[in-house]
Amino acid sequence: MSIHPSAVIAPGAIVPASCTVGPFSTIGPEVVLGEGCTLISHVVLDGRTRIGARNLFYPFSSVGVAPQDLKYKGEPTETILGDDNTIRESVTVSRGTVGGGGVTRIGSHCLLMTCVHIGHDSQVGSHCILANAATLAGHVVIEDHVTLGAFCPVHQHCTVGAYAFVGGGTIVTQDVLPFSLTSARRENKAFGINKIGLERRGFSPDRLARLQKAFRLLLSSKRNTAQALEQLRALAGDDIALLVAFIERSQRGVIK
Repeated sequence: MSIHPSAVIAPGAIVPASCTVGPFSTIGPEVVLGEGCTLISHVVLDGRTRIGARNLFYPFSSVGVAPQDLKYKGEPTETILGDDNTIRESVTVSRGTVGGGGVTRIGSHCLLMTCVHIGHDSQVGSHCILANAATLAGHVVIEDHVTLGAFCPVHQHCTVGAYAFVGGGTIVTQDVLPFSLTSARRENKAFGINKIGLERRGFSPDRLARLQKAFRLLLSSKRNTAQALEQLRALAGDDIALLVAFIERSQRGVIK
């Protein structure tokens, strides 16, 4: 096991021999690390935190720390990370709260860039990219394959739908449609589908065409949301069904 002499690993922590723990890193007594993780230096892992395999933590990142919630009184809540995530410098991930379900969760194959904050009880899917200083308030849901631009704050209880791209500096106070390209040039708007991102994810031309038709009905047809949904339900395809279900269950309304 490669553990720098200045690192502090509390009794009870589980650190496999395949892990590397760099200088001045600290690992709390209830942390469980998976195989092949690397803590470069000055990393803090705390609380009831379960981390999968091959995660890479850059200097000054803090994962599993107490939530920034004045109601939190030290209850035994959790943080869970999947596999193959990259956690860049000064990222903070707060553990859950009893009132929010008790777990903050990040999936696999995510990139959290410098100064990203994942607030308590947030749920981040897999294959997500959160750019520099993107900030999730508590109870946020980020679905799979989302790209969140730099300096994007996301309000409590908002959901960013699968495959969405949110432009840098966008203040998210309502749910972001799956597959959408959403940005704040003058005001928050969905500008259509995230075509380049979807092509990179292997979406076929036919699949893209169906989504473009759905978004034209939703955004450009002068129908209100209820009228557009009636038209969307008549269209075939799993992607359309996902889009319709997302809008129907939204509690905060969607950005159009």
